[in-house]
Amino acid sequence: MSEVVSEIPLRSESIAVIKIGGSILTSARAYRRAAAFVCSRHRTSPEERLVVVVSAQKGTTDALGELAAKIVPSPRPAALDLLWSTGELRSVALLTLHLHALGVYATGLNIHEAGLVVPGNGSSTSAGSVRLDSARLSAVLENHNVAVVPGFFATNGLHSVVSLGRGGSDLTAVLLAAGLGATRCELIKDVPGYFTSDPHRDSNALPIPFLTFEHALELAEEGCDLVQRKAIEAAARYDLPLVVRSLDEKKHVSRIASTVPGTTWADSVSSLAVAP
Repeated sequence: MSEVVSEIPLRSESIAVIKIGGSILTSARAYRRAAAFVCSRHRTSPEERLVVVVSAQKGTTDALGELAAKIVPSPRPAALDLLWSTGELRSVALLTLHLHALGVYATGLNIHEAGLVVPGNGSSTSAGSVRLDSARLSAVLENHNVAVVPGFFATNGLHSVVSLGRGGSDLTAVLLAAGLGATRCELIKDVPGYFTSDPHRDSNALPIPFLTFEHALELAEEGCDLVQRKAIEAAARYDLPLVVRSLDEKKHVSRIASTVPGTTWADSVSSLAVAP
C-alpha cells in the first residue's frame, strides 16, 4: 500500500481537496461549469483553501495512447507517460483560466510542483511509498485561494513523470488530502455517487448515501470503477472519508468512510452500481 509523507509542517488553515474527473470535462462549456462549481465553493467558504485535482478532458488519454501506438507499436512507458501528461496539464491551464474569468485568485501547478514523488527510478508505482514534497503547494496556498493541480501523475527519483494507473486522479486527490491534512476530499463524477444499478441504464436505480471502505472495495473488485480501487485503499489506510458526487449541488452524494450511520445503506449492491 502506498504511504504519503509530508516534508513540511501542515497548515493550520482549512484545506479541501476536490477532484474533477475527465468524464465531466467534455467541452469548453464543461470547463466553465466546473469553474463555476469551484467558484461557488470558494465564495461559500472564503477562508478555506481549495486544491482542485483535474483529469484530462474525456477521451484525451485514449486518443494520445492511440497516437503513440501509430508511431511505435509498443511505446516505452516513460515516453507514453510524458505524452499522456499533456492532457492533464491542458486541463489545469484551462480550468485555471476559467477561474480567472470568474474573478477567483487561482493558480495552476505542473506535476513537479504538485509534489507527489514515487521512490526509485522506474515507472512502476507498485512498490514503496509515495512521498509528498508539499513545499511548493503549501507556498501557493499561502497566497492563492485555489491551486489547480494535475491528477494521474507523480515524479520519480530521476524527476521523470510517471503515471499512477488508470483512474489515478482519484489516488492523487486522496494522497494530497492525506498529506495536507485536508478537512474533506470530494471526487466529482458524471453521476452523483453510487446507485443500486447503473443510473444511465436503469431509471429505477436508487442512490446509496453511505458505504464503508470495505463495501466500496468489494464493488471495485467486482468491476465497479466509479472510484479507483487504489484510491479507496489509500483512503481506508488514512481513515480519510470520501464524498462522491456530481457538479449538481441539488443531487444526492455518496459518502465512503470506515463506518456508516445507522442502517441506511444496502447490505448488497450490484457491481452495475457505477456508470463510468
